[in-house]
Amino acid sequence: MAPNSPPCCLSCISLKDRCPRPHGLLGLLLTKGMLLAGLVLRNVPYVTEAVVIHTRWSAALRNIALSIILTRAGLGLDPQALRRLKAVCVRLAVGPCVVEACIVAVVSHLLLDLPWVWGFILGFVLAAVSPAIVVPSMLLLQREGYGVQKGIPTLLMAAGSFDDILAITGFSTCLGIAFSKGSMWMNILKGLLEVVGGIIAGLVLGLFLCCLPSNDQDDLVLRRTFMLLGLSIFSVFFSHVIGFAGAGGLCTLVLAFLAALGWNKDKAPVAAMVGRSWDVFQPLLFGLIGAEITVANLNPSTVGFGLACVCIGLVIRVLVTFLLVHFGGFNLKEKLFIAVAWLPKATVQAAIGSKALDMAREEGDETLIKFGLNVLTLAVLAILTTAPIGALGIGLAGPRLLARQVKDELRGEADVRRLPVLLTPQTRCSI
Repeated sequence: MAPNSPPCCLSCISLKDRCPRPHGLLGLLLTKGMLLAGLVLRNVPYVTEAVVIHTRWSAALRNIALSIILTRAGLGLDPQALRRLKAVCVRLAVGPCVVEACIVAVVSHLLLDLPWVWGFILGFVLAAVSPAIVVPSMLLLQREGYGVQKGIPTLLMAAGSFDDILAITGFSTCLGIAFSKGSMWMNILKGLLEVVGGIIAGLVLGLFLCCLPSNDQDDLVLRRTFMLLGLSIFSVFFSHVIGFAGAGGLCTLVLAFLAALGWNKDKAPVAAMVGRSWDVFQPLLFGLIGAEITVANLNPSTVGFGLACVCIGLVIRVLVTFLLVHFGGFNLKEKLFIAVAWLPKATVQAAIGSKALDMAREEGDETLIKFGLNVLTLAVLAILTTAPIGALGIGLAGPRLLARQVKDELRGEADVRRLPVLLTPQTRCSI
C-alpha cells in the first residue's frame, strides 16, 4: 500500500490484518461452512422469513465474485510455466470437459429420459470445474512452494479457467438449440465468436492497463487495483448484457494476465489487494450458492438417478484427466493430484444451473419445465457432493503428493553456484 493511500483504506487493511486468517485445510473447510450457512438461510423456516435474498442481487454478487476469482487466476499465472505446459493445458482444459459432458448426456438420456439436447445441456452444466475452489487452493499451494517447480498451480488455474469458458459456451450453444433461437450453425458460430471476442477484448484492455495509470502517479497500487477490478467486473456484466456470456470470463483472464506481464515485479502488491477483495466476496459467493438450493424442490425420484449421473461423470472425468496428463512430464503422485483437483464443482453450476428452468418457465411448457427442474436438481447435487469433497481432497493431497520448493533454499543454491565465479584468478586480479 502506498503511503498516501486514503485513511479509510489504510484503517480497513490494518483492521483486517489483525484478524486471524485461516490457512491450509482449515481455510478449505470453511467453504463447506459457507455453503451450509446459505442452506440455512434458504431452508430453515424462521430464518427464511427474516432474511430475504433478491435473485437479481444474488446473481450480481456471484458475477462480481466470479470476476474477482478469474482476475486472481490471471495475475497468478506463470508465463514461463504456461509456455512450457501449453500442450498439456489445452488437453486438460478441453478433454475432461468434453468427455464428461458427453458421458453425462448419454447416462441422463438412459436413466432420466432426457432428450439428447437437454442431456448435453446437463452435461455442460456439470462439466465445469469450480474456479472459486481451485484458484484459491492453487494460490495457497503456490505460495507455500508445492508443485511450483513443474508449474502445476499455473497449469490448473489456466486450464480451469478455459474449462469453464468451454463449458459455458457449450451450454449456451445447446440452450439456443433447445429453445430454437436461430439455426444450429448460428449457435455454434456464436460460441466461436465468444472465444475470439473475449480474447481480443482482453488483449485491448490488458494493453490499456499496461499504459495507464502511469508509474509516476500517487497511490499507484490502489489505482491499478481499482482499474483492474473495475474492467474485469465490467467485462463480465457487459458480456451478459450483449448475450455473449462466455466472452466475459475469458476477457477477464486475458486482461489480468497481460496486465501482470506489463507490471512485471510490481504486480505483487496488486495481487495482494485483489486477494483482500476475495476475502470479502468468498463468503458471499459460497453463501449465495448455498442459498440457491431449496431442499423442498428436490425431486426424490430423480435424486438417485441424478447421483448416478454425477458419479459416473466424475469417475470418467478423473480417468480421462489422469490419462491426458500422462505425457506431461509428471510423476504418479502429481498425476493423481491433478485428477483430484479436477473434481470440485460449484461456481458455474450455481451461475447457469437455473437458466434452463427460467427459460422453460417463460415458454410455459410443462415438459420443458420438468427437464429444467432435472437440470437444476443435478446441478445442486453436484455442488453438495463435489465442492466439499474436492476442497478436502486438494487440501489433503497437495502437501502429500506435490514436491515443495522453498525459496530460501533456491536462493542459497544460486549463491553457492556463483561462488566459484567470484573466486577465479581473473576476479582476484581485477580486485
